[in-house]
Amino acid sequence: MVRDIVIYPDKRLKQISKEVTAFDSELHDLLDDMYDTMVSKSGVGLAAIQIGVAKRALIINLPDDDNEDEIQVKEDTLEIINPVFIKKEGSCKHQEGCLSIPKVYEDIVRAEHVILEYQDRHGKKHTIDDNEFLAIALQHEIDHLDGKVFIEKLSFMKRKKFEKEWKKRFK
Repeated sequence: MVRDIVIYPDKRLKQISKEVTAFDSELHDLLDDMYDTMVSKSGVGLAAIQIGVAKRALIINLPDDDNEDEIQVKEDTLEIINPVFIKKEGSCKHQEGCLSIPKVYEDIVRAEHVILEYQDRHGKKHTIDDNEFLAIALQHEIDHLDGKVFIEKLSFMKRKKFEKEWKKRFK
């Protein structure tokens, strides 16, 4: 089921998400709804708080580079519950966008390499070690779980410019 996306500056985006303790059908339904919502909006990642659920759950589905249509296959979706960074190192700049801040794209500095531990929908533990686009997407989505949005990483002047333009958009 496609759910509504929480749009900035909604206060829910500032909430710190709670650890998931029940790996049950309610969680599975949430993850399925997150996938449907993300794909309907042509996103590559979505945190539960972006649909108003303050649980430490996120999904990422990067389009397959080998597929010229860049189709997102549901089986390729990473369902990441209770993520914890073990290591973040290096630095890189990448243009980011966000389903909660539609049509805004900015260059953001993030760690280049990450190692992450997490649980899947059944509670089984996994590790991701990545230094490509997945590392950037993980950091972006985990920021959501911690009550942060990517524009908070902008310089003071860029942030002020963004806020001014964003307010104009909704007048």
